[in-house]
Amino acid sequence: MVPVLLSLSVSCLGLWASGLILVLGFLKLLSLLLRRQKLARAMDSFPGPPTHWLFGHSLEIQQTGSLDKVVSWAHQFPYAHPLWYGQFVGFLNIYEPDYAKAVYSRGDPKAPDVYDFLLQWIGKGLLVLHGPKWFQHRKLLTPGFHYDVLKPYVALFADSTRAMLDKWEEKARENKSFDIFCDVGHMALDTLMKCTFGKADTGLGHRDSSYYQAVGELTLLTQQRIESFQYHNDFIYWLTLHGRRFLRACRVAHDHTDQVIRERKADLQDEKEQEKIQNRRHLDFLDILLGARDEDGIKLSDAELRAEVDTFMFEGHDTTTSGISWFLYCMALYPEHQQCCREEVREVLGDRDSFQWDDLGKMTYLTMCIKESFRIYPPVPQVFRQLSKPVSFVDGRSLPAGSLVSLHIYALHRNSAVWPDPEVFDPLRFSSENVARRHPFAFIPFSAGPRNCIGQQFAMNEMKVVTALCLLRFEFALDPLRLPVPLPQLVLRSRNGIHLHLKPLGPGSGKQLC
Repeated sequence: MVPVLLSLSVSCLGLWASGLILVLGFLKLLSLLLRRQKLARAMDSFPGPPTHWLFGHSLEIQQTGSLDKVVSWAHQFPYAHPLWYGQFVGFLNIYEPDYAKAVYSRGDPKAPDVYDFLLQWIGKGLLVLHGPKWFQHRKLLTPGFHYDVLKPYVALFADSTRAMLDKWEEKARENKSFDIFCDVGHMALDTLMKCTFGKADTGLGHRDSSYYQAVGELTLLTQQRIESFQYHNDFIYWLTLHGRRFLRACRVAHDHTDQVIRERKADLQDEKEQEKIQNRRHLDFLDILLGARDEDGIKLSDAELRAEVDTFMFEGHDTTTSGISWFLYCMALYPEHQQCCREEVREVLGDRDSFQWDDLGKMTYLTMCIKESFRIYPPVPQVFRQLSKPVSFVDGRSLPAGSLVSLHIYALHRNSAVWPDPEVFDPLRFSSENVARRHPFAFIPFSAGPRNCIGQQFAMNEMKVVTALCLLRFEFALDPLRLPVPLPQLVLRSRNGIHLHLKPLGPGSGKQLC
């Protein structure tokens, strides 16, 4: 009798569980449908490309390449158009300066439909925070990018770059092209470890290389998750092979970050190390985080500390890697501009072999070329917001609060209504006269408004030092058989790497007038 009763109660329990799952599934589907209806209604006044009944625009983007496809849509639909990842996540995709200003001059939060995918990796750091918490963290982190902190980094940028260039000398002897992206990534990570975490000048160890590979894996998987609606649900995603790969890469990244923080905390417990830190001319980023206090004397918790370190480790090296690599590709593609930059650098240095802080402001042509490479190949091609209040656009159309907005920087920077002949590499677009005449939101490689990139001055200084040293040591040329194919993976990478031929230069070689 007892076994029969147990069997009946297990069966009833199973029925109840099945019924509960069905009800919860139905309620979830209903909420998704209602949200889709709300998002679609908000974008009623914006025509756009046709959508697939299940995949939205995702399938077409994956099949044809998202960057070229969105640029072609931008020509077809001025100002903006709806962009659907699946049937339930829809953004208004904008690529026009006045539209960008209407949204990005405000402090709207990052869109959780995208940036929540990063939480497992970088936690709630400055990138994803909003409201008073974001303001508090921004204020605490700002001293880490002060002029006095950045100034001594010039020598550290140069040290890491020279180590990379020495490796390139050996590779160049083989007289064949090679992919520069990975080497630039390791150099940028080494630079970041020195400048912001006080790492000794010993090069990257195995743990650092594993971290670099893990970040590459995480950016790839995150981009694929954004574009694949079937991965949007957390419960489903963590059960998939993609989700398990993401968690494994997260563990590698977190182990690296935790080790960096542990080592610094241990140093701060040692009196001799404390004395060294106090005697240094500047505090690095981690020192500032560990010592940061708000108005009430409250410091960052361990979770907040790791989130900010993980955020800066990602944003501080991956975007710089992209920027430097695509710049060198542009120099190889346009040798006349490459030579002009080289001559300017030689003129600024004179008889010296190392850069000083004041030199960075004198390399005006190099800076214009860097900005033009940022225009054509922005390190972060797309960013997302969720409106906290309604917005009205210059043409009279509007969006209600809660709407999702995608700023497609890649398409904005190739908008022919803003940039005549947008595919042409023309550094003079960034002469002071041309900049003064242009819309302030036409060129935004570091985003814009109150939530712009806090580390943009750090990044520009590093770009100038690294690229100047590269041009002094090598002449860069294309490999016509292996041209790069731009690929968005949170940052702009290349589907097949960036393969260049490098020719070592002797002192004063190749001089010519520009």
